[in-house]
Amino acid sequence: MVTIDDANGTLNVKSEEITKEEKEQPDYYDSSDEEDLRNTIGNIPVQWYDDHDHIGYDLDGSKIDKPAAKGEIDAFLQKMEDPDYWRKVLDKQTGKEVVLSEEQIARIHALTSGKCPTIGYNPYQPFLDLYSQDTSIHPIDNREARKSEFTPSKDEMKQVAKLVYAIKMGWLKPRKPKEPKKKPAYDLWSDEGEEKSHTRSEMSRLRQHIPAPKMKLPNHVESYNPPEEYLFTEEEQQKWEEDEPEDRRISFVPKKYDSLRRVPAWDKMVQDRYDRCLDLYLAPRQMKMKLQLKDHTDLLPDLPNPNDLKPFPTNLAYIIPAHIGQVRALSFEPSGTEIVASGGEDGDVKLWSIGTGRCVKTISLGSPITSLAFCPNREKNLIAVAIEGMKVYLINCEVGDRLQVSATAAFINQLPIGVNESKIVWKRTEKNHGRITLNMNTEIRQVVWHAKGDYLATLGNVDVPEAVVIHQLSTAKSQTPFSKKKGLIRSIAFAVTVPHIFIATQRHIRRAIPSLFPSYIRVYDLAKCGLVKKLQANMQTVSIMRTDNTGENLFVGGLDRRFSWMDLQLSTRPWRTLKHQASAIRDISYHKRLPLLATAGDDQQSVVYYAKIYTDSFKDNEIVPVKRLGAHTKLGDQCVLSCEWHPTRAWLITGGADGRIALFSH
Repeated sequence: MVTIDDANGTLNVKSEEITKEEKEQPDYYDSSDEEDLRNTIGNIPVQWYDDHDHIGYDLDGSKIDKPAAKGEIDAFLQKMEDPDYWRKVLDKQTGKEVVLSEEQIARIHALTSGKCPTIGYNPYQPFLDLYSQDTSIHPIDNREARKSEFTPSKDEMKQVAKLVYAIKMGWLKPRKPKEPKKKPAYDLWSDEGEEKSHTRSEMSRLRQHIPAPKMKLPNHVESYNPPEEYLFTEEEQQKWEEDEPEDRRISFVPKKYDSLRRVPAWDKMVQDRYDRCLDLYLAPRQMKMKLQLKDHTDLLPDLPNPNDLKPFPTNLAYIIPAHIGQVRALSFEPSGTEIVASGGEDGDVKLWSIGTGRCVKTISLGSPITSLAFCPNREKNLIAVAIEGMKVYLINCEVGDRLQVSATAAFINQLPIGVNESKIVWKRTEKNHGRITLNMNTEIRQVVWHAKGDYLATLGNVDVPEAVVIHQLSTAKSQTPFSKKKGLIRSIAFAVTVPHIFIATQRHIRRAIPSLFPSYIRVYDLAKCGLVKKLQANMQTVSIMRTDNTGENLFVGGLDRRFSWMDLQLSTRPWRTLKHQASAIRDISYHKRLPLLATAGDDQQSVVYYAKIYTDSFKDNEIVPVKRLGAHTKLGDQCVLSCEWHPTRAWLITGGADGRIALFSH
């Protein structure tokens, strides 16, 4: 029987004897548990009745209604008002709450605490210890000892005999006793150069020894007989005494003695030694690691094999005399008809068949050519040519596909020339219906097309804001986007995918000492009419500027033989700056399909690079010089003035100051 003591809240277990008469009564074995077992569904999961309105059947076969479910508010009120709420559990078979008795709660506490669930059970019952550790006088059994317990083992005798024979023959030697290790004494007077007298840690410490900074050598003022100019006057000595010790020029007063034996002992020797120790303690020391180089070529970066980077031009296919004077500009037709245009100092524009090297057509303009460029629109057979006579011509080449030539002529005739007001006069030539003349205000040095072929930009030689003019073909209108100048404009270029224009300027130096890199590249938004960013070119004077096929990279060449690659998404400074040309860089060209880049300069050579541009921001771009090409002769200070890549093949064509055109192929 389990009872609870109200005084201290402890459980008291009492056992009562049950008589035989009580056990024989019929109601003795009827418990409350048997009364609650009214559901006759058997060993069936109660969850099967979740979708029904009853939970089983009683002994009479009637349905047992499912009790109404309590809400959260009713459950909370019952929890707060019912003092026996903590001892109630839900019987899933009957759907009713059962109140646990004190005995059941005691069993639950015993189970949770790891004890026996039977109340009042003592697992440590007293028992009789028959076999204890105490030694008894009389043994438990009186049997006699066996013979094997006191007779020596023959197997052990054989093993001992084998060991004794092995020791006699010298096969088995006894182990030597271990001598205690003695700590090696440090030899104070040993030579530091002897490596055998030092351990590894000591030798590493000697190798990494950093010598202390040496003391300053004495000069004339520290002599016992210094010159007269080193001795203090009364004013200097008074000022020396008034100054703080750290502000004094020297830490002593120079004195003069007749001989060295008259010099007294130095009274501040201890202070000097203390200051020297502080200097050694606070002296910064640095370990300088020396590079073990077998050859100076070990300092060069590891470059890939050029054979793995092919194709790129390696051989001179042919060289032809093209113009009388300089070949100033080259341009390939974008439609792929193997036609290249060249402009020379003799005032002629010549169209060449790149496969045979034959001149297909010659257009005479009567003035030296400064720049020319084919329209990037493949549906138009149109070329823009700038001459020194302050004119820009838009010419229908009339070479190639006849349908394309006729479509270009129809496009030129349909332009609304004279309809829109413009600062630049547009004029259609009556004799040649396939030509338009733009009368400029200044001489033009560069002509640049937009990637879509509707806009054209020209750059003049004068230092005025109107030097940059943008022309639109569809409206036959010209406009000057800048009203103020930011320096002398050296080169211009259009962006490919966005309405931006790159302006390379050189600011005027009015100081006695010029800046190191006075050239800048400004990026303007033509749609918003504002400055986007300002780039630093890292060169003295910009000569040429080109963009790649995506417009996210800019290639800049300078007259100081510097070549810079600028990643516009990375920084405002160049990603790489190279100086592989021995003289000024005149032109730069990037291939439209292959990762090839070429620079032409006045050193009679054109440098070909393998320039790989990755779209993944986690990979760096690659640029490797692979070939130097040269076929032109130098006239004066100029040599190779222009270079251009074939639209589809790894062919490079160059034009020089000697009036010749060279084609390099692989």
